[in-house]
Amino acid sequence: MKTPRLLLATATAAALLVPVRAATFGDDVAFLRQHQKVIELTDASGRARVAVVPAWQGRIMTSTAGGVGGDSYGWVNRDFIASGQVAQHINVFGGEDRFWLGPEGGQYSIFFAPGVKFDFDHWFTPAAIDTEPFEVVSAGADQVVCRREIHLTNYSGTRFDLEVTRTLRLLAADAALKGLGLALPAGVAAVAFESANTVRNTGSSAWQKPHGLLSIWILGMFNASPTATIVVPFKPGSEAERGPIVNDAYFGKVPAERLVVKDGRVFFRGDANHRSKIGFPPQRAQPLLGSYDAASHTLTLVHYTLPQGATDYVNSMWELQEHPFGGDVVNSYNDGPLASGAKGLGHFYELETSSPALALAPGASASHVHQTIHLQGDEAALDRIARAALGVGLKEITQVFAR
Repeated sequence: MKTPRLLLATATAAALLVPVRAATFGDDVAFLRQHQKVIELTDASGRARVAVVPAWQGRIMTSTAGGVGGDSYGWVNRDFIASGQVAQHINVFGGEDRFWLGPEGGQYSIFFAPGVKFDFDHWFTPAAIDTEPFEVVSAGADQVVCRREIHLTNYSGTRFDLEVTRTLRLLAADAALKGLGLALPAGVAAVAFESANTVRNTGSSAWQKPHGLLSIWILGMFNASPTATIVVPFKPGSEAERGPIVNDAYFGKVPAERLVVKDGRVFFRGDANHRSKIGFPPQRAQPLLGSYDAASHTLTLVHYTLPQGATDYVNSMWELQEHPFGGDVVNSYNDGPLASGAKGLGHFYELETSSPALALAPGASASHVHQTIHLQGDEAALDRIARAALGVGLKEITQVFAR
């Protein structure tokens, strides 16, 4: 029997939690198939499943550990998809592993035309990573390969010609956990998958720092909940040695009741009630982060490529930057109303990872792997995994924002 999700009835401290039934994986896939071609990856049992939409840049839209009737872990923006609209700035379809390229802001941005102001009116997601389809190169029971030729010009006028290849794999969850030094316990259902993302310079010129560089940027969008908390372990050390622990200035400083730094971890609310974003530079980033939703008893882990010694990461702040290669490796975003009071993008939070800045010679390529593992079930078993993977137990995670 499915665990009901909980929605916050009011925004007051005395709010009541009202149970509602979550969408099933089968529900979401049936809906998506009304609008786009969906490729399903499944294991032999039929319980671990992943839904891929090639038309949306080979995006992994959602997954489940419980078969067709199991919880759907990815956030699917049904209202927008059903509208059939094409939005001006970004088409927010959802999905728990989508391909983007950075940087978003700054003098080497690919989201702002040369010379314009860094504001929402002038911010546009490039069509190649927003609305244009990827070609399916091959598809099997547990793997899909998609590809796309892309041509971009950055804020400084530099042209980039590239080929993107996304290999999307359903993994054996026990093997994925073993790779992290963990074991899959009894009483826990799991699904694991990864995107291996390769960018190749197909142009005739080398990509060099004085003209701007690109990065591979993978974003996972998950269903927000009043009981969802993001957990990001970070490398310890003084600010003099490693710099600030967390950048929380993307959309204004995050209130203390939404962001807690404690015992080598940052805790961040994933309730979609306050638009905010945090980031971690290479001096602080660890190769594993995650989240826990106490309502659905779902622990999510994200493991990604973190090259040792890499220090140049593109900066996505919306400003002319003093340090354009002093950007973040890991980000987390929580949606919510805009500063103007307008409605936010949707009921989701994000776990994001990036590759280093790509200084590629003609014909050269670089890759970034982003792996997601969902575990759902017995809390005692999940607690052991959380302690081993994130260094903190479920009680600490669920109570960090308790009033």
